[in-house]
Formats: sequence, structure tokens, C-alpha cells
Amino acid sequence: MNWTLTWPVALLLLAACSPALNWRSVPLDGAALIATLPCKPDHATRTVEMAGAPVELAMAGCEADNATFAVSSAALPDPARADAALAHWRAAVLARVGASAVFSEQPFARPGTLPLPSSVRLVAQGRRTDGTAVTVQGVWFARALGPQVRLYHAVVYTAKPRPDVADALFAGLDLQ
Repeated sequence: MNWTLTWPVALLLLAACSPALNWRSVPLDGAALIATLPCKPDHATRTVEMAGAPVELAMAGCEADNATFAVSSAALPDPARADAALAHWRAAVLARVGASAVFSEQPFARPGTLPLPSSVRLVAQGRRTDGTAVTVQGVWFARALGPQVRLYHAVVYTAKPRPDVADALFAGLDLQ
């Protein structure tokens, strides 16, 4: 892992520090990604459908400081379907919270990722299953790994936008 931090990244990580957030490096098995999460995550895998293909989705997630953090990854056997799969994934997440408004959406790119139109960072407002408001701050992106494309999603669910916490999560996504 490259521990060299730029000043802006270091400041973001410090800004997100609080007694309730204990940031740690968490490797995602088989994903070639190390995520920095603020709590000890639970891990799970399940088969889901993305853009017409069943894929094995690996997830790591936890709750801390009134926020839910999650990082997910899936290998897509057909690289030609990567953009459609990311768009499908984003739509599914927003539908699950009944997103009523997308406040911002911008391209999301990291060195080594694919320049796909559906590689985005967004902030949206929706509702939890109990009816309370939830803000979704998430990123979706992909990269080629051998003959496959690996899809990634990282998200923070909070009652109100917390860009400092989301910035720290997204800055801590380290592709291996």
C-alpha cells in the first residue's frame, strides 16, 4: 500500500476524525482494493443481477457516528457491459432509498480506472424503510483486471450530507 498522502487528502482525513470514527485499512477479498473504513466492517457476498448478468457481489460495511459505510465489488465477465452495469447499480441503489432528488453528480475517476460515463460521484436524498430522511453519498467506478472488468461502489448513508466523512471514505479507496 502506498502511504504517501498529499496535504489535501491528509486534511480531509483529519477533518473526518471524531472519537466515533476509528479509520482502518480493510482489504476486500478478491477485489484488488483496500478501503479505509471508520469502523470494523461485516463482510458478506451474494449473487445479484447487473445489466442482465448474474454476478457475485462482495460487500464490507459498518456503522459509526450515525452513518452507514459500505464498499462493494463485483467482477463482470463481459467488459462491454461495464458502463451499463454501473448505471444499473446506481439506479438500484437510488431506487432502494426512493431517491427524490439528486443534488450533485459528477464524473469520478482514479488512476487505473476506466473512463466510463457511469463512473460518477453523487449526493442524493431519499427515505429509509422507516420513513426517515437519508442522504446517499456514493461513488461507482470500474477497472480492467485481466479479461474481466471489476466494478466498485462505495457509499455513506447519513441523515444529512456529511461531505467531510464521504471525502475521507472515497480518498481512502486504494486500488491494488
